[in-house]
Amino acid sequence: MKQEKALALLKSGRNVFLTGSAGTGKTYVLNQYISYLQDRKIPVAITASTGIAATHMNGQTIHSWSGMGVKENIYQIDLNKLAGKKYIQKNITNAKVLIIDEISMLHKNQLEMVDEILQHIRGNFEPFGGIQLVLSGDFFQLPPVTKNEEPNREKFAFMSRSWVSAKLTVCYLTEQYRQTDNELNQILNEIRSGAVSEESKAQLDEAVYNRFKEEPTRLYSHNFDVDRVNNQELESLAGEEEIFVASAKGNEGLKEMLKKSVLAPENLGLKENARVMFVRNNYEKGYMNGTLGTVMGYSPETGYPIVSLSSKKDLEVEPETWSIEDESGKTLASYEQIPLRLAWAITVHKSQGMTLESAEVDLTKTFERGQGYVALSRLKDINGLRLLGYNEVALEVDGLALKADKRFQELSDEADQHVGEDELKVNAMRFIKFCGGLSDPDEIKKHKNKRIIKEKKISTQEQTRILYEQGLSLKKIANERGLTTGTIVSHLISLKASHPDLSFDRLKPALKGMDEMLEALEEIKKRNNPDDFFENGVIRSKTLFDHLKGKFSYEQINLFKLFQ
Repeated sequence: MKQEKALALLKSGRNVFLTGSAGTGKTYVLNQYISYLQDRKIPVAITASTGIAATHMNGQTIHSWSGMGVKENIYQIDLNKLAGKKYIQKNITNAKVLIIDEISMLHKNQLEMVDEILQHIRGNFEPFGGIQLVLSGDFFQLPPVTKNEEPNREKFAFMSRSWVSAKLTVCYLTEQYRQTDNELNQILNEIRSGAVSEESKAQLDEAVYNRFKEEPTRLYSHNFDVDRVNNQELESLAGEEEIFVASAKGNEGLKEMLKKSVLAPENLGLKENARVMFVRNNYEKGYMNGTLGTVMGYSPETGYPIVSLSSKKDLEVEPETWSIEDESGKTLASYEQIPLRLAWAITVHKSQGMTLESAEVDLTKTFERGQGYVALSRLKDINGLRLLGYNEVALEVDGLALKADKRFQELSDEADQHVGEDELKVNAMRFIKFCGGLSDPDEIKKHKNKRIIKEKKISTQEQTRILYEQGLSLKKIANERGLTTGTIVSHLISLKASHPDLSFDRLKPALKGMDEMLEALEEIKKRNNPDDFFENGVIRSKTLFDHLKGKFSYEQINLFKLFQ
């Protein structure tokens, strides 16, 4: 199924299981749907089965959001206590859509507990309390971590009663965006099919000889190996270690979740020439989760590290903020840190969600089916892989996951073929109405503007520019921003200098007395009094106001100055 069809099915309000191999854009589709919902003022709960996955989505763990925590079972007394907690009750009552990412790592019992909690608190005994349920993940990835040795049949979420009752529409994405149609993609498909050819094994064996211009990140299956390598490498560098300490605010429990989940450590120790990896996407600044670089020094003004990327671009790396918000956008907890971690080595588990240009991978100690698949699928092609070795488990996938995956593909094909676009469009409008969301295009645009401005935290003048470039009148911009039209015009005057390509021609009809003010301007210039003008050559409003004896308002004069 293509991404566009999956997005249309999500918009229709159906319960959906979004799946597909690594690199097919599951997170991209989720983010598109989240933006769609937020633009229409439809409350959406963004959660994931692990803290790491939750921070990728700017969400929180499903355990925290639902209030089930680390419980293995839930009883009536627990449900009554949760219903009495205002924060949990508000979460669950307000939300119209619940997204759970990385569903492969959520135990089936936990999915059933979420179902019970939602039904109880919402007072609705439909599956998941009548909320739209969106599950996303790939069951060839790592399974849930449990204390007891359980077979995956007892772990996988798709084996739960709640999975069946939710009647999920399966959207199996098939277009590959990370790996193109190359050797590595072929190997990954063979691993997913449960039959790796001798030719593919030979290619993996030969990958030990791959060499790179820069030393790649090393992937290990165990934390011990990762910590050992990173500590040894950092200690071997000359120079003094700089420590960057994270700051956390908000709810204590959520702060602790962020501290454990965010890959940027609470105490980040760096030295010049340290190998680092970005752990946050910031496309505007030129890095993404998994981008590698080397610490070249520190900014003399801010003290922040300066990192050189493989593209030879140097970046001053400023702190980023990870936060957990409720449906209204209120921040419940936040964690601020330089978005870096030491990157000589990382675990396969923590590499989930990353795209690596190159990696040295050691799969000789693989202990869980799916680890090898996760590690190899971080890369774009086999030329970026140096594989030191692998055991039999590394190329295996769980037999039950294999059978389920084939069935998911069949169900996805059925949905793709039998659900038409016209039906989906009608259902999408019905779902917006059911959720009490915005359907008027102007209202959607207005709310979207507010959301973008809030998220980007841009200056007040830039907020005005965004609205002006979208064609809004001065009056509409003023109403939108809660300011006077005079203030909006003053913003535009400032923007005239910083944005010389910005055209104000459409405002000319609103300006009365243009010729008279132009004539007055020429008369004032002849006086040759420097006090009549600012240093940039723009006339002072009071000068023009006094010269014209108050015939025109300051607002009209300021509007005229846009064309001076």
